[in-house]
Amino acid sequence: MHELGVVFYVIRDVKKIAEENKVENVETVTLEIGEVSGVVHDYLIDCWNWAVKKEPIMEHAKLQIETIKAVTFCEDCKKEYETVTYAKVCPYCQSENTYLVQGNEFNIKEIGVT
Repeated sequence: MHELGVVFYVIRDVKKIAEENKVENVETVTLEIGEVSGVVHDYLIDCWNWAVKKEPIMEHAKLQIETIKAVTFCEDCKKEYETVTYAKVCPYCQSENTYLVQGNEFNIKEIGVT
């Protein structure tokens, strides 16, 4: 389970930003997570709820997750399509000459503070 490691990195980054900005309490952290990033949201939330309790500045911080849809582009017919539905094979021309345009991201989008 790599979700715990990911949570530790997010907490480290959020704490650093909070300290640089003299924030006393982090209330929410919003993450943007790609649909095919490999991160399991339920595991991430469980790890988050456990780990933030160990950080006074974040001990009550809620995690919010926004999913970025996975989109693939076909080099042959120049069309985009839903990655999760069709995987690597283009539904328009059946080509495998495709690549992921979006959907593998993992970003800290927003930090809510008081």
